[in-house]
Amino acid sequence: MNERPAKQKKPTWVIDKERARRAAAAETVWLFGLHAVRDALANPVRERLRLVVTRNALDRLGVLHGMTPEITDPRVFGKTVPLAPDSVHQGAALEVKPLRWGSLSEVALRAAPGEARPLLVALDRVTDPHNIGAILRSAEVFGARAVIAPARHSAPETGALAKTASGALERQPYLRVPNLAEALNQLKGMGFTLIGLDGTGDTSLPDLLADLPGRAICLVMGAEGPGMRDLTLKSCDHIARIPFAADFGSLNVSNAAAVALYAAARG
Repeated sequence: MNERPAKQKKPTWVIDKERARRAAAAETVWLFGLHAVRDALANPVRERLRLVVTRNALDRLGVLHGMTPEITDPRVFGKTVPLAPDSVHQGAALEVKPLRWGSLSEVALRAAPGEARPLLVALDRVTDPHNIGAILRSAEVFGARAVIAPARHSAPETGALAKTASGALERQPYLRVPNLAEALNQLKGMGFTLIGLDGTGDTSLPDLLADLPGRAICLVMGAEGPGMRDLTLKSCDHIARIPFAADFGSLNVSNAAAVALYAAARG
């Protein structure tokens, strides 16, 4: 009698990966504030689950794009929706699934509307959702293809990030990758020149960009304080600085990103 072969047990790493994928699929985000909710409702690729609004907010939202709202009293809004007590929700909250932008190559090689040159932003250890939200706004304004960050040690998609982004989160790809250094090396293989922004840079960003006309650029930035990790710095082709009028000059990372994007977008 032939015995059936024993069923092979999956390796632990495979099981962990499958669990992580299922957890990510089940993950939801609460967006809040009229602007963030309105833009998410209008986004055809956003998976929307639940809309909670006050009567006043409902009148101000406009088109609901097929969503049936749950109308609640403003006095109990905070008990109906799981938001932080200091969230400026304006009486509107929308439960959604996180956006899926595709692979690194799909995002990096997809031309942005009206771009002067292929342009990306990579963030190393920028964890403040308000900073990332502001950077997403600047990236959209100046025609960047995407903002890239590590899956760990970066701000995830949250209501606070979406509100600061003022709608840009629905249109500007925000791609969190497993390993930033590997992603940067992949971008090099796609033809991107990596420019790390750091106060120790030997050349100013405008001068460096003038020597790279039309080249595909990825601006790499770290958070205030810790800056970029050593491996991230070593991955960059150039280290440049934003010139200041005085020695004490410095910029918040979101402001520095806006200045750098403006300079790069000029071609």
